[in-house]
Amino acid sequence: MNLLHLSDLHFGKPYLPQVGSALLAQAAALKPDTIVISGDLTQRAKASEYAAARAFLDQLPAVPRVVVPGNHDVPLYRFWERLLRPHALYRRYIAPELNVVHRTTEAVIVGLDSTAPYRAIKNGRLKRQQLEFCEQAFAQTTPDTLRIIAMHHHLIPAPTFARTRPMPDAKRTLETLTRLRVDLVLAGHLHRAYVGNSLDVYTGQQRDHGIIVVQCGTSTSRRGRGLEREKNSFNQIELTATQIRVVHYHYHDSRGEFSPVSCHTFARPGQITVAACGYPHD
Repeated sequence: MNLLHLSDLHFGKPYLPQVGSALLAQAAALKPDTIVISGDLTQRAKASEYAAARAFLDQLPAVPRVVVPGNHDVPLYRFWERLLRPHALYRRYIAPELNVVHRTTEAVIVGLDSTAPYRAIKNGRLKRQQLEFCEQAFAQTTPDTLRIIAMHHHLIPAPTFARTRPMPDAKRTLETLTRLRVDLVLAGHLHRAYVGNSLDVYTGQQRDHGIIVVQCGTSTSRRGRGLEREKNSFNQIELTATQIRVVHYHYHDSRGEFSPVSCHTFARPGQITVAACGYPHD
């Protein structure tokens, strides 16, 4: 399975058209089976921004997509709209459902809306009902089916980046996802990509099962942060019977294109060895 992970497009003033065009070209070349977009499609949740985001989505490869909203996808300054209809434009232009399930022969991907328009501006939360939604989605999966969560807000802090306060109740959420034997969490929000493991931060009691956490930077905006300041990135995730391989791409302004800069390979549960990656760091 070949999965493309994009995030934080930020259609509006921060959006970079030349980067967006390069991303569309690279997405077509990679021929993904599924595309995941982990939130913040817009900058200020305006109808014009949503229309532009919709046009961009329509130019991506015509494959199944799992898209979830981010905190920028609900109105910030339009108080009554935020209070009464926070996701109205998202539902109109992007998708009618905020929590979704996509099933393939290799994986089950659960997309969760982590926005909290009534409780937070930047940060997010997952409700108990959403974790129950995950449990129901995974209830009928076989042991060899990969279990993937897609959400906007991050559950573990990024190394070497001070602005990394995770989502409230992140540890409790990870404990639940560990109990559900989730293999992979895809997220965004920080505008700084990294790949890690839940056991690196929250050891807990279930040492036999760590969750691979894959953060995506901002794919098409000028708002990169930390080690990805002034950079744009996305992830390609290759799933095989024995391993999970995450290839990280950066946009290179001098060439006007994305190219791979690093690779992270993990053994699937029950596997011991993995093949090495050959991509250099930029």
